[in-house]
Amino acid sequence: MKALYIASTGMSAQERNVEVISNNIANMRTTGYKRQRAEFEDLLYQQVTRAGSPTSDQGTLIPAGLEIGSGVRTVSTPRVMSQGTVNITERELDVAVRGEGFFMVQLPDGRTGYTRDGSFERSPEGEIVTSTGYPIDPGITIPGTADGVAISPDGMVSAYLDNDTTPTQLGQLQLARFVNKSGLESMGDNLFLETAASGPAQVSVPNTDGTGDLLQGYLEMANVNSVTEIADLIAAQRAYEMNARVISGADQMMQATSQLR
Repeated sequence: MKALYIASTGMSAQERNVEVISNNIANMRTTGYKRQRAEFEDLLYQQVTRAGSPTSDQGTLIPAGLEIGSGVRTVSTPRVMSQGTVNITERELDVAVRGEGFFMVQLPDGRTGYTRDGSFERSPEGEIVTSTGYPIDPGITIPGTADGVAISPDGMVSAYLDNDTTPTQLGQLQLARFVNKSGLESMGDNLFLETAASGPAQVSVPNTDGTGDLLQGYLEMANVNSVTEIADLIAAQRAYEMNARVISGADQMMQATSQLR
């Protein structure tokens, strides 16, 4: 009976949906996390009677065909790239992006990663690095004698060196934009990678060419809404239960049929 297979695809799809929701909930406190959603599509149809087929020699046609679907599958889990809440931290190397753009990170294998996580630290050499130790791109080094590090809304990093009365510019933070942000590949560690679907990175100075500005002493939180996620979880559970009941009902029908033979 096809109903068994069809309902099993529904259960599998809702199981994947729950996995996506659980990952969103698990990352509610992850800096710069962008929530995902599961998207589904129906599978192939068996055309028992095709719509528009002739029913007589006089040219009458069937107005609606007879199609039997074969279930559902998860087609993608795109990320929702909306702005997360910006919270104050008062740390001089915490930076939040308010608007469009990703920080660029130099990965050990030579590739460039992209992140919304601006919780930066200093390496032993004074480089500005991510919480996992990857240097930002372009690299900026803060001397050990630097005091009063400031990051302007347009990404200029400056500090007072030695006993200087005027700040010295140490480097310029840059942001990358993408035509299709949902096409970025997630690699963990709060990092994304460029793909053919995302398009090439468009690099510019913050607060120019459509990129957002920077807020020093702030961090962008995850854009996960706990109420929405719980509601989606309940809906996914109910859909799973309904598909399970279909399997149970189809099995009872098959048992009844076998007893008649």
